[in-house]
This record gives sequence, C-alpha cells and structure tokens, in this order.
Amino acid sequence: MQLTVDLHIHGPYARACSRNTTLQRLEDNAKVKGLSLLGTGDCLHPKWFHSITEYLKEDENGILWSQKNFPFIWQTEISLMYTHNNKGRRIHYIVLIPNLDVVIQVRDALLKKGRLDYDGRPIFGINSIEFVDMMRSISQDIEIIPAHAWTSWMSIFGSKSGYNSVEECFEDRSRYIHCIETGLSSNPYMNRRISNLDKFNLVSFSDNHSYHTHRLGREATMLDVPNISYKEILNSLRTGNGIKGTIEVNPEYGKYHLDGHRSCNVILGPSESAKLNGICPKCQRPLTLGVAYRIEQLADRTHPLNVPYYVELIPLLELISSVYGTKLITSKSISSIYDSLIKNFGNEYNALMNVSYDELSKVADRRLASTIIKNRDNKLKIMPGYDGVYGEIILEKEDIISRNKSITEY
Repeated sequence: MQLTVDLHIHGPYARACSRNTTLQRLEDNAKVKGLSLLGTGDCLHPKWFHSITEYLKEDENGILWSQKNFPFIWQTEISLMYTHNNKGRRIHYIVLIPNLDVVIQVRDALLKKGRLDYDGRPIFGINSIEFVDMMRSISQDIEIIPAHAWTSWMSIFGSKSGYNSVEECFEDRSRYIHCIETGLSSNPYMNRRISNLDKFNLVSFSDNHSYHTHRLGREATMLDVPNISYKEILNSLRTGNGIKGTIEVNPEYGKYHLDGHRSCNVILGPSESAKLNGICPKCQRPLTLGVAYRIEQLADRTHPLNVPYYVELIPLLELISSVYGTKLITSKSISSIYDSLIKNFGNEYNALMNVSYDELSKVADRRLASTIIKNRDNKLKIMPGYDGVYGEIILEKEDIISRNKSITEY
C-alpha cells in the first residue's frame, strides 16, 4: 500500500501557527494536496487533545479515522532547552506515539516536568538523553525524530545551538534514533555528503504553521507498507524498508538556506561568511549561519553516496502567484486557478509531478503550464532564503503575466 505521509503537523495552539486550523481543514486540504495520512499535531495540548478525541476515532492498529475515512496517527513536537557540554541547546523533536493509552502516559510524565497548556509545542528543560529514556520507559514504540535538523535555530545540527553529530547529542542513546527530518533548507543530496548520517533514514514533513495547501504537505515522505497501521509505519521509519523517497521543496526556498542578517539586508554564501569569520559586514554582529554553511562544516565528502530518491517541488499556489505577479497567494483569483487545476487533475501532487504540458495548457495559461514543468524539472531560479526569510521564485519577464491585466482576461 503506497502512502504519502506528512507527520510533522501543528494545530491552532502552537506558537506562530494559524488559530484557524482545524482537523477538518487539515483533512480536506490533505486530500487536495494528495496526502494519504497525517500526524495529529500537538496531541499533548489539552484543547487540541480534546479536538482529536472528539473528531477522530482510534482503531485497534493505532490509526485515528475521521468520519470521512481519512487516517491520522498520534504526533506532537517537543522543544528541549538545556545546557550540555557547556553550551546552551535548543532542539525540537517530532514525537510519534502508538495509541491513546500511551499518549496519556506521556502527558502525565511530562506534566511532572512542566506545563502543556500554554503552547502546542511545549518547552522542557530536560536534555535529549533524559527525554529518550523517559519516552522509552513509557513505550518502546514511541519514535523520536530530530525535527528540521539543520535549521539555524531549534535543531540538532543548527548553527546557533546544535551538535556536530547525533552521537554528540544522544551519546549511547543514539541507537534509538532512526530518522532525521531534512527540513526545508536541506535535501537528501546535501545530507548524504556526511558519512556519519548514512546510518539514519531521511524523512521530510511539512512542519506546517497553517492548514493551507501551500504549507501542508510542502514536504512529505512516500511509504510502501503492507497496511495502514502504526506498527507498519513505525517499522518502515526504523528500518528504511518501505521508504520510497521524499517530496522536498528546493533547499533555496527554505528560510535558513544561506547566511545573513535580515535587518541589515545582508545575504552571503558559506565561503563569503567564512572569510568574514561569521561576522556581519554592516553591524559587526554574528551572522545567522544557514544550512549550507553547516553542511560545508560537517561534510566529509565532496560528492554524496547512496542518495535516496527525492523530488523537489515548490507548492502550486506559489507558482501561480509568481506567474501572475502577486503576493496575494490565497486571493480568490489565485485560488480559482488553483481550484481549476485540482478539479481537472485530482490533486496537487499529480498536477505538479505527472500531468503533461499539453494537458496543463488546456486548463491553465501556457506560462503557468511552462512554470509547472520547470518546477518539476528543477529548472526554476530561486533567490535563496536566509535568516528567517523564505526564498523567492525568480521568473523571466516572458513567464510573468502582466500585473496590469485582470486574471479573468486570460
């Protein structure tokens, strides 16, 4: 059974996330995207936990089903902030949980360490080793995955507070870590330049901060499992058997790909930052060193080995808004074009990955059809993201529809 899964989800109670997110909206847009299964997101937050248990019903295999027969699994994200080896650490982890009983046990254990009601992504002052031990004492079927592993802030390898290896972080507990989430600013090719990561499976999920389709499923993992059960999904993630590849955004699109200072309008590549010793040439303060920099720091290969299959895709709504020269990505006019493509081709992934130029151009303007094909062939130009700023698609003039004309004229 082939599944495309997004297991790094947020609800309405996590900081910097849309308050309008609901499980129904997540489910509906997952189907539009082409996803087969979602994480519940933020399952330890008491209000979201109530929404989950009201809207979804758990079966004997640890899968939660909606009334529309869409599957979820229990999932949350945890933020750990602590000092280790004389350095402050701030690391986020995706946590997958096998069933309701175990969710309750995890909740009760963490309540002894702090609060769960103030943020869907709760913060605890325990270290990564203690966290692994705590989770494994509850259930060995709990899976912990370092989230957005290279992001400058809040990640296991991040330049601001991360480590240089999984082993440095977890010591002998590293044997319980099976996957690394690549995050928006890196891809499998980049990760496989580091031989120490060869033993870890690479997964990608969206870390969506809203329910919109340009956020949900922008990264995902493709699985082939015997059936939809938590046990089979867990086995696939732990062994790599059944992981068929990942859907990634172009790393340049991510908010922390290159180095720089947003306030100073300074953006630099790794070699330029190294020459400046990581100091901003304008304000003389430390730069936010990005993912490309960290990859170069830790890479022990010029060329990667054993790179798993992946595709790079910018979300369809962003392509449409770029072609039509607008940043109003969720406007009615942009949404109507998106809806037309979905109506004709079933879901977004199909339109982005499979539909021919000729078929696309029967439904959409030829310039949009051409941009979708360039996206598929990884031929789009992108101004790289840095210091919390998303990358930006750069189109040729002939690929942009004039902003002075109404969309309805085409």
